[in-house]
Amino acid sequence: MKAEDIMTKDVIVVSVDTPVKEVAAVLANNRISGVPVLNKEKEIVGIITENDLIAIDKNIHFPTAITILGGVIYLNSKSFDEDLKKILATKAEDIMTKDVVSISKEMDISEIATIMCEKRFHLLPVMEGNKLIGIISKADIVRIIANE
Repeated sequence: MKAEDIMTKDVIVVSVDTPVKEVAAVLANNRISGVPVLNKEKEIVGIITENDLIAIDKNIHFPTAITILGGVIYLNSKSFDEDLKKILATKAEDIMTKDVVSISKEMDISEIATIMCEKRFHLLPVMEGNKLIGIISKADIVRIIANE
């Protein structure tokens, strides 16, 4: 079985400037776990999952700092910067995951399951060239297992 056999073809998307609150409403109202984020040219530039939205409400851990010769060095500041950006997010582009891994419609289900497990992805956009033609979620894989 291939991606095109189980993918959702009518993909719900948001734009980079969609307010975060609206993204949350889209997920809740459509009972989906995530959405691709498109730029003005309708190209996929990111993906937002429930985890990205939940990260907004998590406790922020301030970085540890040391002072050497009057200068301050922050330890672990990259994760602090990312956490702070998500907490202060107002638009989809502020919380989206930018490194999107996509698959082709010809990819086998076992390969898709492997990618999802190894990379801990909940959603994989299905692309044909630069065009988004579908999306596969972990729920789609579970449905296949249940029907076998």
